[in-house]
Amino acid sequence: MQIREVFDRRRFVLLDGGMGTQLQSRGLQPGEKPELAALTMPDTLTAIHRDYAAAGADILLANTFGANAKKLAGCGYTLQQVIQASLACARTAAEETGALVGLDIGPLGELLAPAGTLAFADAYDRFAEVIRLGAEAGADLVFLETMTDLYELKAAILAAKETCTLPVFTSMSFEARGRTFTGCTVESYAVTAVGLGADAVGINCSLGPKEILPFAKRLCRSVPAGVPVFVKPNAGLPNPDGSYNLNAAEFAAEMQEYAATGISMLGGCCGTTPAFIAALRDAFAAHTPADKIPVRRSSLCTPVRFVDVQGITVVGERINPTGKKRLKQALRDGDSSYPCAQAVAQAEAGAQVLDVNAGLPGIDEAATLEHLVQELQAVTDLPLQLDSTDPAALARALRIYNGKPIVNSVNGEQKVLDAILPLCKKYGAAVVGLTLDEKGIPPTAEGRFAIAQKITAAANAAGIPNEDIYIDCLTLTASAQQEGAAQTLAALARCKRELGVRTVLGVSNISFGLPCRGYLNTTFLTMAMSAGLDLAIMNPNTPEMMAAVRAYRVLTAQDAQSADYVAAYADVQLQTTQTLKTAAPQPGSAQSGDALYDAVRRGLKAEAKGSVFLPQLLQAATAAQAAFEAIKAKIAASGQATGSKGRIVIATVKGDVHDIGKNIVRVILENYGYDVLDLGRDVAPERVVEAVQRTGAKLVGLSALMTTTVPNMQATIEALHAAGLDCKVMVGGAVLTPDYARMIGADYYCKDAKASADVAKQLLG
Repeated sequence: MQIREVFDRRRFVLLDGGMGTQLQSRGLQPGEKPELAALTMPDTLTAIHRDYAAAGADILLANTFGANAKKLAGCGYTLQQVIQASLACARTAAEETGALVGLDIGPLGELLAPAGTLAFADAYDRFAEVIRLGAEAGADLVFLETMTDLYELKAAILAAKETCTLPVFTSMSFEARGRTFTGCTVESYAVTAVGLGADAVGINCSLGPKEILPFAKRLCRSVPAGVPVFVKPNAGLPNPDGSYNLNAAEFAAEMQEYAATGISMLGGCCGTTPAFIAALRDAFAAHTPADKIPVRRSSLCTPVRFVDVQGITVVGERINPTGKKRLKQALRDGDSSYPCAQAVAQAEAGAQVLDVNAGLPGIDEAATLEHLVQELQAVTDLPLQLDSTDPAALARALRIYNGKPIVNSVNGEQKVLDAILPLCKKYGAAVVGLTLDEKGIPPTAEGRFAIAQKITAAANAAGIPNEDIYIDCLTLTASAQQEGAAQTLAALARCKRELGVRTVLGVSNISFGLPCRGYLNTTFLTMAMSAGLDLAIMNPNTPEMMAAVRAYRVLTAQDAQSADYVAAYADVQLQTTQTLKTAAPQPGSAQSGDALYDAVRRGLKAEAKGSVFLPQLLQAATAAQAAFEAIKAKIAASGQATGSKGRIVIATVKGDVHDIGKNIVRVILENYGYDVLDLGRDVAPERVVEAVQRTGAKLVGLSALMTTTVPNMQATIEALHAAGLDCKVMVGGAVLTPDYARMIGADYYCKDAKASADVAKQLLG
C-alpha cells in the first residue's frame, strides 16, 4: 500500500501502540536492549506487530526507536543488522493486512550545542545513517517521535529529507505546561517542522488523552490544511508501580473528543496495547476526520519564543556593521562578545526580532554569519533576521538556525530570486523583498509596487505563502529625496492592501544628513505604522522610538488593557527636557550593580516570560560556574581553603543513553560547591559500586529516562546495599514517581535538578 492510499480513505488512520512495555510483558529481561529484540526474540516481536495489525493499525512502527550507532556500540550486532531485522519483523506482520511500516526514530539522548556538547552536524550524521539504512531496508516512511529538542528535530528532518524520498512524520512530547522539556512551544514546533517539509506532525508520550487535547487543538490551528496531524497519548497518567491509570475502554472514551479537532491519525504510546488500538478502531469507525481550520498568520520563532506578527513588530538594527566601528572590529577579530551584548541589550529594550548582518569587506561572510548565529542563539531567545545577499552565507546560517527565521533580503532581480528563494523554502524561512531591481529603486510608488508584485509571484511559485512574504518599499533619506517619503508610504499601503503581504522598513534611513534625527525618525515611524507597517527595523534603545511603538499599540488596541505600556513605563519619569528616561539603570551602565551579579542575571534573561527553560538554565549555570571557578582560584591564591562540601557520584543507569537530566544535575551540584564524579551513561551497577568505594561518596544520584531501564536502577541500588556502603541514593527521571522511587529502594526522589541540590544540602550540608 502507498502512503497516499492511507489518507485517501476519508477515515481515521490508526497508528500502533506501545512497544517497550509489550516487550517487557513478553519476556524482555532487565538490562537487555529492546532494540535487539528482532535478533534475540524475533518471533515475539513479530507477534506484537501482528497483534497491532489485527487490531486495525494502518501503520506499524519498527522496533528501531533507540537504534543508532552510539547506543548499540558493543552490542555484538551492526546497526545495519538491527535495522534490517527490525523492519523485516514489522513487514511480515504488515503484509498480512496491508499496513505500512515506519522506521521509528527517537531522540539521541544528548543535548545539542550550545546547551549541550553534541554538534548539530554530528546529530545530523547519526540520524542520516539510520535513515539511509532504513530506506535501504524497505521502510515506507520515517517516523521521528518523542522529540523534546526542536534543534535535534531539525537535524533529523534535514537528514531524512536529504537522505531519502520517504514521507517524514514528526512528533514532539509536551509537558503539562504546554512546552517540551527544553521549553519549545506547540506553535514553534508546528511552523518549524512544517517549514522544513514534515509531511505530518503530531504529539506523543508524556501525557494522557485529556492532557494532550488542548495542545493538539493548538497544533491543528498552527499547520496548513494539507498537513495531517496525529496524536499518540500514553494510557493516561502513571501509577506508582509504573503502570498507567486508563484501560482500553477508558482510553478510547477519552479520545472521542479528538474526532472534531482536525486530527486525522490516532494511536497510543506508553502503556497502550493492541487492545487499546482495537478500542480506538471501534470507537472511531463511524467518524470521518473533521477539517482543520488553521489560522493563517505571519510568524517567526525560536523554540521558546513565538512571535506572531500581527501589528507593529520591532526588529533591532544594532547587529549590522554599517556605520558601527566597534562592531566592524569585532567581526574582523572574530569576537562575538560585543554583538552578543548588543543582542541582550536590544532584547531588554523591547526588540522582538534581531537583524543580524555580517557583511564586511575582507572577512569570510559565510563563516562569520554562521558563527554569529550560533553565538547569538546561546544568549537570546529572540528570532533572527538573517541579513545578507550572499546565498552561501544564508545557506550556512539557515541550516544551523533553531526555529523559523526571516531572510533579508531578495529584490526584483531574477538571478537574486532564483538563488535565494529556494533556500528560504527549504529551510522554512520568511523572506524580505526589496522593491528594487537592475535599474535601481523606482522613484514612484507605482514602480515599487510593480516590483513587489514580481517578488510576491516568484515567492509563491517557490512555495512561499503570502504570510511569509515581507515587502520593503525602501526608506530614502529625506535630506536628498524629500518627496521619497510619501512615495514609500504610498507603496507600503498599496502592498498591504492589494497583495496581502506583510511590510517592513528600515526607519532611521529617513534622517541621514539632518540634525535632531530622532524627531524625524519618530514621526516617520508613526506615519509608517498608520500606513500598515508590520516590521520596523530600528534601534530599540532609542526611548522616543519605543515610546511611539508602545503608544501606537495602545491606541490601536494591539496592547490589551495597555499591559505592555504600563509595564514599560510604570517607573518612568518625564524629564523637563520632555525626553523619556527610565528610573532604573540601563543594562551595562556603571549603575547596574555588581558585575558578577549582572553576568549571571544576563544568563537567565533569555527566557520566555515567567519561566526559565532548559537551554537558558544551562547557559546561566555555566556562566555562574565560570565565575565561581575564578573566585575559587582567587581564594586559593590567597592561601585560604576552598574545600568541597562533599563528594557525590552520579550516573545514568545501564542500558540508558539519555543523560540530559543528569548533566543538568551535575552542573547545578557543582555550582553549589559539591565535588561531583559523573560516570556518564549506560553505567553498570558494579561501576557505581566501585566509584563509591574509591571516593567514599556519601550520596549517589541515579538517572533513567525509559521504563525499560528503571529495573537497572533498582539493580544498582541493590548492589550498593549488598556492598555494605554507607551512602544514600537519590533518583530521578521522566518515568519515575515518588512512590516508585521508594519501591525500588531509593532514599530520595528528585523531581528536578534543584531538588537534587536540596537533598545534597540536607545530607552533606
